[in-house]
Amino acid sequence: MTNQSGRTDFADENIVTVFGGTGFLGRRIVSGLLDKAGDVRAVSRHPHKNKLDNASGERPTQRIAADILDPSSIAAAVGGSRAVVNAVSLYVERGEQTFERVHVEAAADLATASRDAGVERFIQISGIGSDPKSRSNYIRARGRGEEVVKAAFPGAVIVRPAVMAGPDDAFITTIARLVRLLPIYPLFGNGGTRLQPVYVEDVAEAVSRLASGQNSTDASIFECAGPRIYSYRELVREIATQLKVRIRLVPMPFAAWSILATAAEFLPAVSLTRNQVDLMRRDNVAANDLPGLEELGIQSRSIEEVVRMIERET
Repeated sequence: MTNQSGRTDFADENIVTVFGGTGFLGRRIVSGLLDKAGDVRAVSRHPHKNKLDNASGERPTQRIAADILDPSSIAAAVGGSRAVVNAVSLYVERGEQTFERVHVEAAADLATASRDAGVERFIQISGIGSDPKSRSNYIRARGRGEEVVKAAFPGAVIVRPAVMAGPDDAFITTIARLVRLLPIYPLFGNGGTRLQPVYVEDVAEAVSRLASGQNSTDASIFECAGPRIYSYRELVREIATQLKVRIRLVPMPFAAWSILATAAEFLPAVSLTRNQVDLMRRDNVAANDLPGLEELGIQSRSIEEVVRMIERET
């Protein structure tokens, strides 16, 4: 987990830099780091556009404007950092923002710049199911991103979350909204895909502990998942039960979902993407032989708790 080459005196400042620091997961990582690190840099293209979560009312001392697609801005942002977290994610390709460019090339650039700056710890956020040999462009890019980061930064740690849930997420919140609206709920396929959804704050806490060096470990891959495995059908039913809603579930072929997702990607506000459909074709469950939240001393929250949180905020 530690890169010994090219260390600088700046490492003593204990700065942790989070790329994607205003995103769904990134802003929560920043918040979790505020009481663990000497200084936190939240890096994004528009650092003041989004709020940063922090119950104490404090704010990170630095909000940095940088584009992970621009190597020169990367170098400036990581300078003096003890640890760097790459929480940048892309779900829909737009122009030069492709899965290959963001999840592979830019990830390699960031890892290389971090190594050259003498950064001690590098955390790459990936996802359970990432596979460099997948036929899905998105899943393949996430898997290849892991490979190039490890090659560029020896000792880098890969964190693979399961499907993340929490207020303002794009998964559980969407299901909760739809089961309230629809008398008939369409499933992905027959609803048999196995999922192990995890509370986003639990993942953020895991990353902040790894980035701050709070947990000493030689493990290079962590898979962070919730306490229970559901089939997709079971998960929708559980959410409906928590919301006290009666729902009729109807299977819908993946081919039909792919057609809908292709059309949805042309809309200004994308609610469904082809990579989301691809992800739902395969189980999203943590491996038994890899460490996760428990090994980091974190007790994962249940979906029942998360649904209650979402309901309070909607």
